[in-house]
Amino acid sequence: MDVVQQILPYIGWAIAGVVAVSLGGILASVHNTRLKIKNGYPIEGMWGQSLKPGTDAESKERIKLLTQENASLRAELGAMKDRLAVVERIVTDKGFDVARQIDALRDAKLEDGRKTQ
Repeated sequence: MDVVQQILPYIGWAIAGVVAVSLGGILASVHNTRLKIKNGYPIEGMWGQSLKPGTDAESKERIKLLTQENASLRAELGAMKDRLAVVERIVTDKGFDVARQIDALRDAKLEDGRKTQ
């Protein structure tokens, strides 16, 4: 009986703690859903089924444009990597024949330009 008398004043705090944690979880879920809706992410049900927004023509067009932009950015990144590799090769050559390599690259670029015309 002595233990029950010691715990009894704290029962209200324990219940309040459980309620506070539960409300925090509910509010976090509501906030998460609100952010998904605001930013256009799909909303899923309890078992992963898609609820909102449905795929409409605007969404499909947006996905198509983003996919095209992604492809062009990947191509540009590949070109930049190639250019960086050339610069690294020139810089790490310790200065030997740097002028000759630059001229060779310039000549190759000019020949490529003539071929495409």
